[in-house]
Formats: sequence, structure tokens, C-alpha cells
Amino acid sequence: MSSHGNTTMWIAHVPYPEATGRLKQLYDRIKGPGDNVDNIMLAHSLRPHTMEGHMTIYKYVLHHTANATPKWFLEAIGVLVSLINGCAYCAEHHFAGLRRLVGDEPRSAGIRAALDARTFAAAFDAAQTAALRYAAALTEAPQDAPRLKACVDAMRAAGLDDGRILEINQVTAYFNYANRTVSGLGVTTDGDILGLSPGNSDNPDDWSHG
Repeated sequence: MSSHGNTTMWIAHVPYPEATGRLKQLYDRIKGPGDNVDNIMLAHSLRPHTMEGHMTIYKYVLHHTANATPKWFLEAIGVLVSLINGCAYCAEHHFAGLRRLVGDEPRSAGIRAALDARTFAAAFDAAQTAALRYAAALTEAPQDAPRLKACVDAMRAAGLDDGRILEINQVTAYFNYANRTVSGLGVTTDGDILGLSPGNSDNPDDWSHG
């Protein structure tokens, strides 16, 4: 099922078959099988420049070969942030991506249960647990500097260097942005193919989804 006009959201959007010019070029860069364009991207169609900005930061933050943090764990951060924000769209999309990356159904189920219950140590090591606690704190209480500083100190004590801490910060910040884009415009998963993501991390300009 492809996103060709059956999408429900609170503002108008341009379906793939009706796109022209720059919008069509962007759709062709990000489309998946069957010309499917994720609804979160269709939501940008009235302002293609914001779609381009969104995809650029998404690819560079989450799908870039220079990241030292494993992609599956960056997806886990995204699932957690989305669960906290009540954004089922992003939680389900990115958990499907996580499952594909992990390739182990029992392990994936354990990860999801730990994220749902906030029992991080049940499925993650000490450094990952510290990172998830930071992501939760930044999402829930971005104004609470003492709590956030304590979380940064805990990540460093658990063995994460400052570059890894920056990666975790950026993925957390990105998902808060994406969640509010989706939730604020009534975007649903109707017609989407869950779990598609850019596969070529070596080329930040390759946005193709598969």
C-alpha cells in the first residue's frame, strides 16, 4: 500500500503522483518500494525546503557512518523518546527499524519491554542505560539543568566519551522535533511501510529508503 492520497493528516499535502519540480525531486530521493513516501515527509510537501532540512538532519544524526554509537541503539533512543511523547507514529516506525537491525526477535521483544516499562537495565548495559536516562530527562524536563548535568556525568562515568554523548543528545533532540511534527499535524501510519530507513550510511546524500 503506498502513500498516494489516502493519507489522513490535518493539513493538505501533495501526493506523490501530483508532485512536480523540486518536490518531485525530493520525493524521488526518499521514496521506498512502490513509490511509497512516508507520511511524515508528505506532511512537509507544502514547504519542500522544510522537508529537505528534515531529511538532512535525520540522515546526518541517525544514519551517518561517522557515528560511533550503533544504529540500533540510536533507534532505541528514538523509540524511548517517542513513547514518552506519546508519538505512536515514530515509536512504531523506529521500533520496526530497530527489529530489522537487531535481527533477533526475542532480543527485540526484550528491548521493547524494557523501553515500555523504563526498566532499562533489563535489556541494556550500563552505558546504554545511562544514555537512555539522559534521553528521558532531556525529553521530560529540558529545563532541569541539574538533572541533565547529572545524566551527562553518569554517561561519562559509564565510559561514554563526549563525542558519543553529543550523538545521544542529537538523536534525542531530533526525535523530539519529529514527534512534534507528527503529533502537531495529526500524521498517522496509514499507508506507510513501517521500518524503512536510509541504508547507505557511507553517503549522507543518499536518502533512499529500503
